Amino acid sequence: MKIHRSRHLLAMLFWLLAAGLYPHMVLADRLKDLTSIAGVRPNQLVGYGLVVGLPGTGDGSSALTLQSMRSLISQFGVTPNSALDLNGKNTAAVIVTAELPAFAKPGQRVDVTVSTVGQSKSLRGGTLLMTPLLGADGQTYAVAQGNMVVGGLGVEGNDGSQLIVNIPTVGRIPGGATVETLVETDFLTGDHLVLNLHQGDFTITNQVAEAINDVFGGSVAIALDSRSVRVRAPMDPSQKVSFISMLENIEIEPERQSAKVVVNARTGTIVIGGDVRVTPAAVTHGSLTVRVEENTDVTPTGNLALADGVAAATPGDAVETPDTEITVEEEPARAFLFDPGVELSTIVEAINSVGASPADLVAILESLREAGSLRAELVII
Repeated sequence: MKIHRSRHLLAMLFWLLAAGLYPHMVLADRLKDLTSIAGVRPNQLVGYGLVVGLPGTGDGSSALTLQSMRSLISQFGVTPNSALDLNGKNTAAVIVTAELPAFAKPGQRVDVTVSTVGQSKSLRGGTLLMTPLLGADGQTYAVAQGNMVVGGLGVEGNDGSQLIVNIPTVGRIPGGATVETLVETDFLTGDHLVLNLHQGDFTITNQVAEAINDVFGGSVAIALDSRSVRVRAPMDPSQKVSFISMLENIEIEPERQSAKVVVNARTGTIVIGGDVRVTPAAVTHGSLTVRVEENTDVTPTGNLALADGVAAATPGDAVETPDTEITVEEEPARAFLFDPGVELSTIVEAINSVGASPADLVAILESLREAGSLRAELVII
């Protein structure tokens, strides 16, 4: 029992120490997570091709597809007699895209994405024919071909009803393209390299340069601007890879980023940085709801006639009277006060306490910025 109680007390003591130290702990980041090497990047490829073998879900009588089919078949010494010899219901014209990784060598394979450009409703069950993939310079860097994996499903009935699950007009071919041309780079021949930060910051580039110089000594690294750090590299290609491996694993403790509030106007997502502060300000939040209901009251009318002591009623035109009802509901306005140097947690708690929606939160933040009380950059995307 004593042993169990001692372990319990030790666990509580460890938790309290960790909770007390956590606010002061700063996690170090590796340079490979903060930067990328200039010139070491993928390249986008694109090509135009045909998908065949579709179960009647192709482009049909599309002129583009029929012309492509005639051009393809003519390469094998076969000339169709007329347009009646071709039917594009089992064929689709597609655009093929791929990303060529850095240092990809001829013979290696990359994934490709196939998307329809015509009237095809589904690529399920189709096979992509040999398609050259071109770079921005117009040269062929890879060739794609193979059976596709389509995650979508489309079903259509004779009465026009249809059911579509996911996107059946886009498919993928894992390893569907073979690299044919090597992209030239000066990675092995240059006497220096440039590290580009993912997010520009003068303080962090200075920290990166200082951390590199602490490891390798001298003036190996020089901060060029808020995004780039120039580093002297070995001339011997056999040493350059090892040098970069050591460089990427250098750790720094980055300073706090600039305070920002990012608002996604399409989805209503709002992200508030941890360093967001406000100066003393009072905010009042309330909502006014107005409902207007239009009704029509119908009053029947008629004429009464008396003949020989007998009364007879004849129907008349009904009288319609507009009836408009307006209801106004106003929630009581709620006010909250921000003290000097208020932090993120207090801002969130105060805004949540008044039941503000994302649209209300955006309006509050914009008002604080216009009043000069928001110590942060407001970014709307």
